[in-house]
Amino acid sequence: MTTQAVQTGAGREALKVVALAATVPYLVLKSAWLSGSRVGIPDDSPLLDAGMFLTAANAVTLAMDASVVVLVLLLTRPWGMRVPPWVLTVPAYTATGLLTPILVAFPAQQLIRAVGQGGPAHAGEGVRPFLDPWVFTVVYTGFCVQGLALAGLFLPYARKRWGRRWQGVLGRGLPSPTGVVAGAAAVGGLVVAAVHAYWAFGGTAGPGEERAAAHTVTEGVVSGVHAMCALAAAAGALMLVRGGSRAAWWPLALTWIGSAAALCWGLWPWLASLGPQLDGGEPAAASVQLIYAVQMITGICAAAVLTRSLVSRREE
Repeated sequence: MTTQAVQTGAGREALKVVALAATVPYLVLKSAWLSGSRVGIPDDSPLLDAGMFLTAANAVTLAMDASVVVLVLLLTRPWGMRVPPWVLTVPAYTATGLLTPILVAFPAQQLIRAVGQGGPAHAGEGVRPFLDPWVFTVVYTGFCVQGLALAGLFLPYARKRWGRRWQGVLGRGLPSPTGVVAGAAAVGGLVVAAVHAYWAFGGTAGPGEERAAAHTVTEGVVSGVHAMCALAAAAGALMLVRGGSRAAWWPLALTWIGSAAALCWGLWPWLASLGPQLDGGEPAAASVQLIYAVQMITGICAAAVLTRSLVSRREE
């Protein structure tokens, strides 16, 4: 065995251990809450009034984070190269969508707070205390570590299994029906980006007076990141449709990341808005739900363009 192979194997094992360890805090917390513990939940938190909806949400999110363990095994065990592509790409795409905005926004929020500009509020807090501050730090730090470790495991796996589809230039563009879908992604992405940018700078239309009054710079960072992801989905889809002489890997990566983030962070808050508001705030307005829906549709359209582009590159 060569030195390079040993180093590669050692690096993969290290990332595997890191990724698995990063799931522990979230899994422990969710398991504790499902068993009735109130660790990390203040006495007057609105979470205590959520009832069965919170129980169901905790069960679902526990299962989602537990799936990271399965994904890590798929990326590191020999049998992972033999599973059908969708068995890996669906959870990897979902993980990309959920974790990418956190990977960008959370460190930026911590930096803003470190220089004294973020205010005391934490993401997800309302007027009443939602969770103890340490919970956000522990959970989101774990998510960031998960995201980095999974990226380090996924890229060499994807290069080995599908690297040929990344090589070369984009070449000829995609046919007209796909262009219409890309156009829809572009329009939706621009609308979503504009609204999120408006919210990032403190815009009050949509969120309601209570949420607008509690707006902080750190919360604005989250909206700004969602705006960038929507633009990435739109730009990537348009580049894939147009084709050309640019290297193929980065428009493909841009569309993968942007569409996944737009889809996941359109769908997740849209579903959450249909139930009781766990942060104790006002119910989401219909206009806010509409933006979430457009964000989700933008992600779906860009993902469809990405899929068509990858299929066409396989056929070449």
